[in-house]
Amino acid sequence: MSTSLKKDPYPGRPKILFIGPSESSHTNGFIHLLDGARLNVRMFGLSTGAPPGDWAVPTYVTARHSPGGSTGLRVRLYAAPRWAQLPQVAYARYLAGGAAVYEQRFLARVIRSWRPDIIHTFGIPTGSEFYFAARERFALAGLGRWVLQVRGGSDLTLPHLDPAQAPRIAQMLKACDRLMDDNWENVRIAKELGFDERKLATSAPIPGAGGLDLEHMATLRRDPPSSRRVILWPKAYECPYSKSLPVLEALKICWESLRPCRIHMLAADVETRSWFRTLPAGLQEICRLEPRIPHAQALELMGEARVMLAPTLIDGFPNSLLEAMATGALPIVSPLANIASEVEGGRHVLFARNLYPQEIADALVRAMTDDALIEAAAIANLEKVRILGDRKRFAPLLVAFYEEISHSHI
Repeated sequence: MSTSLKKDPYPGRPKILFIGPSESSHTNGFIHLLDGARLNVRMFGLSTGAPPGDWAVPTYVTARHSPGGSTGLRVRLYAAPRWAQLPQVAYARYLAGGAAVYEQRFLARVIRSWRPDIIHTFGIPTGSEFYFAARERFALAGLGRWVLQVRGGSDLTLPHLDPAQAPRIAQMLKACDRLMDDNWENVRIAKELGFDERKLATSAPIPGAGGLDLEHMATLRRDPPSSRRVILWPKAYECPYSKSLPVLEALKICWESLRPCRIHMLAADVETRSWFRTLPAGLQEICRLEPRIPHAQALELMGEARVMLAPTLIDGFPNSLLEAMATGALPIVSPLANIASEVEGGRHVLFARNLYPQEIADALVRAMTDDALIEAAAIANLEKVRILGDRKRFAPLLVAFYEEISHSHI
């Protein structure tokens, strides 16, 4: 299997290999911070999916069912016709130790042939674990500086308490050359696991998706925030990090005090849809249950929203919070350390814990009835998001960081 891609556009300049889910909008948004920089950038995509069709970054694709064949911008591990993949699948299963090892072997070939200066992995359980396993199995240590990027709260908050996971995470944190994160709480946990704080990236913290294009976000703002009557709940699903049932219960408590309004519930899963049917008929009539929708469409809804509802059990500094701040929607979020250290309740956001329906209901009623709060928060949040989420601020910091680490001796 060839690893050849088009020649690097900037010979002699730092070479960066990103490893992670290439189909993720967060991954793509982060890499786009380097648009226009004189750096040689490539992506090694995990088997979870393929990059979007307009993705112009040279990419190694390991997803079996991805459109198109190998080109100057993409090299596929698996043959394009599905029938032609059968010998590869058989080899992976019986000779190479499984698909994961087969894909790690491909990564090892890429690293040894391209010789990247920097290897940047997205997430601990995704890109970082995949690379670390390949690094151990195929003796890749020392071939490029390793930047480990921790994303959100789920990477560390619970796993660092698990005796089965914590030792492996500690090994990765000690082995990496630099750690990048989007919040200081994860840095604190990393230090508990033995991470050397001197290896913290000089650009940290930086949003996992690279921040926002604030000029574009300004075009999405619809009407004065206090005149809007839309509530946007962007993550209406059950998972270990957020619970939807307490939010549904909160809506049952307060919905008559919220009218007139429209409630958009995005990415609703089977459990949320099942319990939604138990809500009063009048409440169901003002709700719109949505599947997962394109990010651009979700942003359009954010620009129409008066309230962005996102109570969680675990989180980093979520992109949805930055998007709400930029579009004038008042965020209702949980008072987690990662969030409460950056924004003020009653000024930038309203706080409500995820497992407490009455707290969520009280916050919703206040948000939908207090026009002065909405307008004041919209002004305060525009100033705050310029500090916390402006892509134009982070892009030069990230380029300078890669320049520094490519010449570093640590």
